[in-house]
Amino acid sequence: MAKVNVSLDAELVVEVMVLAGVGSPQDAVELVVRDYIARGHRTEARAATQDEARMEGEARPQESQG
Repeated sequence: MAKVNVSLDAELVVEVMVLAGVGSPQDAVELVVRDYIARGHRTEARAATQDEARMEGEARPQESQG
């Protein structure tokens, strides 16, 4: 896998390390990025499920009222 070097503010990285509970700046930032990506995938999956449910509801014939 290709590597990328990024410069970040030290205070920001220390805050991430504390919140993530890790001692390595590299590990802390990697955890945050992986969590962000996983959260995006979960959101996409949830939206797709809601769209499918809505489409199924629209596809059903409505019962006659009255």
